[in-house]
Amino acid sequence: MDFSSFQFLFSIFLLLSFFPFSFSEIRFSEIRNDDRPIVPFDQFGFTHNGRLELNVSKISLSNSNLDLSKVGFFLCTLDSWLHVLQQLEDGEIRCALQSDLVKSVYTFNSLNGKDSFNTLYNETDSDQYNLVFANCHPQQLKVTMDVNSAMYNLDGKSNVRDYLSAGSTILPRVYFIFSLVYFTLAAVWISVLYKKRLTAFRIHYFMLAVIFLKAVNLLCEAEDKSYIKRTGSAHGWDILFYMFSFLKGISLFTLIVLIGTGWSFLKPFLQDKEKKVLMIVIPLQIIANIAQVVIDESGPYGHDWVTWKQIFLLVDVVCCCAVLFPIVWSIKNLREAARTDGKAAVNLMKLTLFRHYYVVVIFYIYFTRVVVYALVTITSYRYSWTSVVAAELATLAFYVFTGYKFKPEAHNPYFVIDDEEEEAAAEALKLEDEFEL
Repeated sequence: MDFSSFQFLFSIFLLLSFFPFSFSEIRFSEIRNDDRPIVPFDQFGFTHNGRLELNVSKISLSNSNLDLSKVGFFLCTLDSWLHVLQQLEDGEIRCALQSDLVKSVYTFNSLNGKDSFNTLYNETDSDQYNLVFANCHPQQLKVTMDVNSAMYNLDGKSNVRDYLSAGSTILPRVYFIFSLVYFTLAAVWISVLYKKRLTAFRIHYFMLAVIFLKAVNLLCEAEDKSYIKRTGSAHGWDILFYMFSFLKGISLFTLIVLIGTGWSFLKPFLQDKEKKVLMIVIPLQIIANIAQVVIDESGPYGHDWVTWKQIFLLVDVVCCCAVLFPIVWSIKNLREAARTDGKAAVNLMKLTLFRHYYVVVIFYIYFTRVVVYALVTITSYRYSWTSVVAAELATLAFYVFTGYKFKPEAHNPYFVIDDEEEEAAAEALKLEDEFEL
């Protein structure tokens, strides 16, 4: 195999490390007439008491007369894989399974005519490993098999199985705590709406729905992870998680668009171009959630896994960019109107909130889409939960900021026009334009 092929394989491993997944539960995979030289199956953070149970059945090889010691499963860290690539490039080895940097789990020369095998591999070196299948005869051999894998850690005292990776084992508690925080936030918001019911707009009730969906989504995710931790299977909780994640994603982006356009605050309707943004964002969110389900359920062994991963990232970026346009349009329209209308000039001074909101939205998107993933790459696998905490804290701060700045209020200083300040506001706007020039 030439080195360019291994460079491509390395890019897959890079994807696995940069966008880590939690395929740590018991997983069943079907491989049919596959001639790929490398097939990644799973990723898991082992402690000193790690276990891999591998059950492979219905094995069918298109050519059994080859050297089957170059066909099989191995465990490998990302750092080790980099050195394996260097060994292949230098010609030190001709097959990844021949490297002493990988941990061979099972090679097919041990089949002895059988079409299945079971093996239990004990991992005592704590690290994050990828379970990989290697076929060093890609031009001559196609493989068909059913693979059932289970990776877990044993508790040091009770030997209870923990099917969550070492860096994810506390996630059920993390999600549950944040769900309680959001339920508390929803209760506080209900109290605010009751006290300020005469000045509450429709969008304030929509905010309540967004908070509630976020709380339920986190609760479902906590139970989903907790069930996987104990049994290795989501057992239906993943369906509820996907459903509420879908509703939460659509409602949050819709809320940003509605606030950005000033709907319910400044006007009771949406313009055609603003409706088009919603018509773009909502279908894209549907595609993103479908992609997430495919990614989570199929695993990286699928032929189209990388493609779906790229689709998900592209759709997410497009959604994030789309929700910024209404805020820009609102600021632009207010600025243009301010040049001819004194009251609009005051409104522009009072509605600096929209500029602040625009900055906060950009920061929120940048932090949750870039900084969080960067945090994953520089953090040890044992502390991968910190990226989840960072993302949830940023989201919580964004929700609190939005609610505080747009809370119902009888005399909101951002929306009340004070005629006595009109002249000062117009003069300030004039000075601002001269400064920009």
